Amino acid sequence: MSGYVYSGELLKYRFSDQHPFNQMRFLLTTDLLKKMGVLTEDEIVPGRKATDEELALIHHQDYIEAVKLAGQNQLPTDKCESYGLNSPDTPNFSGMHDSAAWLVGSTLTACDIVMTGAAARACNIGGGLHHGFRGRASGFCIYNDSAVAIQYMKQKYGARVLYVDTDAHHGDGVQFSFYDDQDVFTYSIHETGRYLFPGTGNINEKGEGEGYLCSMNLPVDAYTEDESFLECFQQSLAVACRFFKPDVILSQNGADAHYLDPLTHLHCTHRIFEQIPRIVKSLADEYCGGRWVAVGGGGYNIFQVAPLAWSQVWLAMKEIDIPTGELPADWIEKWQPETKLELPLTWDADLRGYQEIPRRAEITEKNQVMLERVIQHYE
Repeated sequence: MSGYVYSGELLKYRFSDQHPFNQMRFLLTTDLLKKMGVLTEDEIVPGRKATDEELALIHHQDYIEAVKLAGQNQLPTDKCESYGLNSPDTPNFSGMHDSAAWLVGSTLTACDIVMTGAAARACNIGGGLHHGFRGRASGFCIYNDSAVAIQYMKQKYGARVLYVDTDAHHGDGVQFSFYDDQDVFTYSIHETGRYLFPGTGNINEKGEGEGYLCSMNLPVDAYTEDESFLECFQQSLAVACRFFKPDVILSQNGADAHYLDPLTHLHCTHRIFEQIPRIVKSLADEYCGGRWVAVGGGGYNIFQVAPLAWSQVWLAMKEIDIPTGELPADWIEKWQPETKLELPLTWDADLRGYQEIPRRAEITEKNQVMLERVIQHYE
């Protein structure tokens, strides 16, 4: 069994009509799954708002109060700057505390579903904000639902948590929340920080103190394609699982490694999003008794990429074969008027416009060397 956490409140996490972070992609994903006939009302679990005490598992209390004031336009400019609020990436908006707390609470709902045994797998595709720090907003992220969820599962259920991040951007906020923690393993495969925010996630970031070797980073080169990405991912994550032996996996499923994403430089297709959740599920079955919580993440081509990529998470959770052929006609008819982009008509439509990068062999070899350097510490 699996649980799909959803609430209309999650759609209110929205900075502006022009901002690249747009929760409409979550709405499109949910509607696509419904129109495919693979998501029923009985499987949808309502989310909830996280309490201040739950947010404080990670975030400083003064920061939580600052977010509340910022969402009421009552926080002075200098205070906003000190907390990373009202920046170009993370501007203030009305009711931002409540919206962000709903996002966190919905991820905690997914954790409770799995950790109480109500279902082996659960997801909050509307979550996955991994850049927020204990006392500072960053990179579209006000509160860090993934970090709060990890600490929540540690404290409430005594779980050893493996965090798996496949977003094109390094999961810096989660990593540094648990950098010295031996009961949390943070794994991130991402575009190298030489070219992309936040600039962290180098292979020498392995944790410190009791948490040494409990952080693993795979910074793949810009323009990495499917085969190299999946080779690095599958080999290194298997090593991480053997080394750490987790009780539960929390995976962040950014959809911005796609070559059509406007903010990144990786060159992958929909094929990696078919395989990533199935690899994670297989490892959860092998090491965690199937316990797997999934969240969304980045992904800024909200019509052509994110809904298809995130649908694959739910399909993997339900052990449904990878779909082929045409997308539901009623889904296309409903959403086509919402965008100036042409919606994909088939699951593999992105392959038509795909062209291999001339430096493919060079990039693949560079990634292979990086992979070997990373995993040598764990075998």
